[in-house]
Amino acid sequence: MGVTTNPFNNKTYEIPSKEEELKDLKDFIAEQNNEKIVVVQGLGFVGAVMALVVANSKENYTVIGVDLPSEAHYWKIASLNEGIFPIESSDSKITTYYENAKKKNNFFATSLEEAYQYANIVIVDINLDVQKQQNSNKELLDYDVSLEGFKHAMRSIANWCQEDVLVLVESTVPPGTCKLVVEPIFKEIFHKRALDLEYSIGHSYERVMPGPGYIDSITNFFRVYSGIDEKSADATEKFLKTIISTEEYPLTRLANTTASEMGKVLENSYRAMNIAFVEEWGKFAESADVNIYEVIDAIKLRPTHNNLMRPGLGVGGYCLTKDPLLASWSSKNLFGGDLLRVSERAVQINDQMPLHAFQLIRSNLGDLNNKRALMLGVSYLNDVGDTRYTPSELLYDKLIAEGVTIDLHDFFIPFWEEKGITVSTSLSDLLVNNYDFIILCVGHKAYKENVELLKFLMSKEHVIFDVNGVLNKNMIEQLRNKKLRILGRGDLL
Repeated sequence: MGVTTNPFNNKTYEIPSKEEELKDLKDFIAEQNNEKIVVVQGLGFVGAVMALVVANSKENYTVIGVDLPSEAHYWKIASLNEGIFPIESSDSKITTYYENAKKKNNFFATSLEEAYQYANIVIVDINLDVQKQQNSNKELLDYDVSLEGFKHAMRSIANWCQEDVLVLVESTVPPGTCKLVVEPIFKEIFHKRALDLEYSIGHSYERVMPGPGYIDSITNFFRVYSGIDEKSADATEKFLKTIISTEEYPLTRLANTTASEMGKVLENSYRAMNIAFVEEWGKFAESADVNIYEVIDAIKLRPTHNNLMRPGLGVGGYCLTKDPLLASWSSKNLFGGDLLRVSERAVQINDQMPLHAFQLIRSNLGDLNNKRALMLGVSYLNDVGDTRYTPSELLYDKLIAEGVTIDLHDFFIPFWEEKGITVSTSLSDLLVNNYDFIILCVGHKAYKENVELLKFLMSKEHVIFDVNGVLNKNMIEQLRNKKLRILGRGDLL
């Protein structure tokens, strides 16, 4: 028993006793007449929306979402059952899907692992974190991958599930995890339970983007999948066809789960390295008085190079900041190969990118003590309400350490959970203030099209730092006579 608080609206909920929660779960199950029950393990940015997609699928599924009973997590369960989706998003489909699920009464959230006993299908959408430490040698990155929390979650499923369950792992994991970690756990526990080894284990990595296309990034997007055996792969394919528009977005089956797991970390490692590569060239352009944006635009006319990235504040979110490390760890620890040093170095470069923005600010303003700043955007990505590993955090910390007073704004983040601070979502309330400098950190669409913001930027005597390519060409032209500094724009520095 205890109290949990939704950090975004400060609403508090009492955590029920196990007996009370078990009664609610059984009452919900008794009300259902659907043939199949899907349990989603993890109600974060992926699991919460995945549960809604499954509850709204063409199959008549009953969906149960499971998250941890701790004070830090239970508020998501309480909010979902009360009728409040716990994640801010610009995707209007979220509201529609959520209201449909409540009307159908086919979705329920709980903290009880007993829910797995009812499942025909379990979808695994839990975090697998990488612990990073800065090494004194800047060429190296110290990190550790622990599978203990993930193993515990798999044991919870194996201890309660039915014999013929499909366990579909969507979490990003080190390649080899399903075959070398998940399957042995199920074999061990099913032997202890004296059950036949009649389970299926599949892997299909998510490509969820919690922005305007939040729902569509699941239902209308290509999927890669595999299974630990043919039966598992077939069961995974059958399920995915019920939630994804496979006529337009055909599924791709790979030979085994290790190949599918490698697919996720490889595609994210490629993107992370692309970003790190351009970071170096952005600095080069600044020192050479060159506009790297026009150079990149010219190169992108060549079709083979049209995915070249642009310089910015840095990499955030849950994938690009760690997936190359999961791959490198797997190569060495699960398969006895070499570390992926180039991929590791990309993470190292990207983690330090906010420091370049900080140096740009300090080189232009000198002593920052007692200066007042407005930071526009704390999310890790435009048009999403997600602050996990946002690069804005390191820049914020560096400026605070220098004695800067900072006002924060983000359209999607009323509360910065990692920092424990309130963020203004009303831009007009802040544009009446005087600031020494303004930092455009996140390219929310509403910044790029905001006439009120442009007038404010043009009207006051402050220095403007665009550290993430936020301003469009029209805004830049109107601001050229102001003190405007843009990362990668050597012609403006």
